[in-house]
This record gives sequence, structure tokens and C-alpha cells, in this order.
Amino acid sequence: MSSADIHYPETEDEVARLVAAAFAAKNPLEIRGGGTKADLGGPSQSASAISMTKLTGITNYDPSELVMAARAGTPLAEIEAALAANNQMLTFEPMDYRPLLGATGEPTIGGVFAGNISGPRRLSAGAARDNLLGVRFVNGSGEIVKSGGRVMKNVTGLDLVKLMAGSWGTLGVLSEVIFKVLPRPETSVTVVVSGLNDAEAAEAMAAALMMSVEVSGAAHLPESVVAKVAGGRLKGGPATVLRLEGLTASVKVRTERLAAEMGRRGEVTVLDAAQTHELWRDIRDVAPFADGASKPVWRVSVAPQAGHQLVAALRLKTGVDAFYDWQGGLVWLRMEADAEADLVRQYIKALGGGHATLVRADAATRSSVPVFEPQPKALEALSRRIKHQFDPQGVLNPGRMAATI
Repeated sequence: MSSADIHYPETEDEVARLVAAAFAAKNPLEIRGGGTKADLGGPSQSASAISMTKLTGITNYDPSELVMAARAGTPLAEIEAALAANNQMLTFEPMDYRPLLGATGEPTIGGVFAGNISGPRRLSAGAARDNLLGVRFVNGSGEIVKSGGRVMKNVTGLDLVKLMAGSWGTLGVLSEVIFKVLPRPETSVTVVVSGLNDAEAAEAMAAALMMSVEVSGAAHLPESVVAKVAGGRLKGGPATVLRLEGLTASVKVRTERLAAEMGRRGEVTVLDAAQTHELWRDIRDVAPFADGASKPVWRVSVAPQAGHQLVAALRLKTGVDAFYDWQGGLVWLRMEADAEADLVRQYIKALGGGHATLVRADAATRSSVPVFEPQPKALEALSRRIKHQFDPQGVLNPGRMAATI
């Protein structure tokens, strides 16, 4: 795609005109934010693109109200800087995909919500979509839609905010987002339990989450990956890591309680705030697999106690490395050779269900393998109807999420 085929609208009306023209001509459009996740999903099937990188700016922010509104192309770094100046944060801790995908550019706030990008704190704070309060977007016909205002024909009752979060630009072009923010914790620590195997770690994380100590992050790093986070400072083999945040006095008391309980399971150490920040950034951004290699990487969501069973089953059949977030409910898999999509999804189904997204793979693999979890027939039929109502000519990001929709 040449630079002449990429449009850079600076207003919502310009976005609407571009999409309306594509609708009239039945010309597909690739919808881009900062381009940092362009290689996540099916390869582009469009000859033209809309880049939202010039539709920027925080449009409303009153720190006392704990709500911010911003145009979709606003860099995430600008959002986080404004929040940090008021000692606030995005609670859902969005992942930066650039290290894993080898991408450049700047993540945008619209891209975060379009992909429902959520990090380790999702365990306690919910996903990006749970923090999204309102949206403005341009549908596939070039019409401007505002959540809570205009009701689209035949979609009465659908929650437009929830639909747009995680739709990857296939239902509409986000132009503005309104979202919740929260105060930044005064301090944070991480309780590290060393030496547990994957099954023991799953039990330990479950026990920690059942305690009234308010764990805000729970992950397990097997021996194969533990040296690749936090500068290699975690010693003693596999590490089960549990984060506590809040007021300093409260964190101190809760840390003592959690450390005493976890000490019955293995050797316990405690990381300070700076070490905690580095560790959870590495977990968030999948640092163990962000090594410049191109081996396929899966993001798998299953029941927390099923994660280690999935990895054990896969290791009997193929080469795979893994680590666990969200109490084991989020499993990051790096395959040593092929993506093994059928095998991965077969075992997920056998273990009670879940979903798997092929986050990193070459274009040929992403063309031949469903990148996102295939939907059951009834749900796929519903998705088709929704897609047709929002984007009747199919001009928005065709093939990004499902080749047949």
C-alpha cells in the first residue's frame, strides 16, 4: 500500500466522508490506529487505509470526576501522562504489543479499546470494555453514531459500547472514547513464592485470591521463562508472583498475611515498588517471548485450573513454552515450530472450553488459520447480522477478525 492510499482525517466529519465514499464505491478500508497491532489478525484485504493518528486530543478531563474523554487517535502515552500528573491511571493496565510483534509507532487510546487490550490487573479491575463509558464512531455507511443517542435500525437494545470494544474496527471507526480512571495506588509490592510446579502454582494462586488481602495480580513463571523478566533477578527456580497495591500501611499488613500463608507452600521473598513495576510490565508485555523471534504465540483464555493441564497436554504432542497470568486463566503459549491451531483448540475444548487468539504468526499462517476463536454456528449467524447492520457493504477491516464475515 503506497502512502497515497493512506488517509489521515483530522476531524470526525472527514472520517465520515471517507467511509461514506468507500461505502458508495464498495471499496474496503483498513482502519488503523498507531499501527502497533497491524500484524494481529487476518492480513489486510484492503487497498486503502484510514489512519486515525491525526484525530487527537483529550476533549474532557475532570480528575475529580474520575472520567476522561479523548479522540481516538490520541497517543496512549499522552493519556497516561495526563493521568500521572493527577496521580491517576487506567486500571486495566493495557498491554504494549510492540515488543512482542516487533512493531513501531505509538499505541492510541482508540486502538486500546478497539482491541479490548487489557493487562494483568484485569483480574481485579476488569477488562478495557468494563471501563469504557461511551463512544462516538462512524459506521460502515458513513454515519456518525453516539452511544446513548441515535439508535441504529434493528439493533435496539444492543450495548454499542460493549460491541465496539474488541471489534477491531470491523463494526465502526471509533472517533472518541469516554472511560473511567482511578487513583494510582500509593505503593505496590509483590510476594514471590519460589519452586512451585505449574499445578502447585495454580493451587497457590487460587488460595491467595480467596484471602481478603486484595491481590491485584497473580501470575506463574515456569523455570523456562523466569530469567527473562525483571532483569533476571528472580532466583530459586519457577516463581509464582502475587501483587498487592494500595496505601502503604495497608499493603504492609496485607503483605505480612499473604507471605505467612504462602510460606507454607514455598520459599517467599518480597519485591519493592520499583521491582514490582518492572516485573508486572514484563508480564503485561509478554517479555519472555518478545525476543525478536517469529515463532507463533497464542493468547489462550481458559478456566484458571485448566491452564496448566492444557500446557501439559500440549507438551506431550509438540514443542511449546508457556507462562500464566490472571491466576492461570490467561496462558501465553509460544510454539516451537508450527502454530498447531487444531491441536490447541482441540485441547481447549476437551478441558471445558475457552478461546485462543493467534497473536503472532507470519502472514501465510494468519491467512490459513482462524486467528480469533471460531464461533459456534448460532453465534456466527448473530455476528453476521450485527456486522451487516453496522457495515452493510463490508468495507471496514474485511478479514481482520473472520475471513467469512
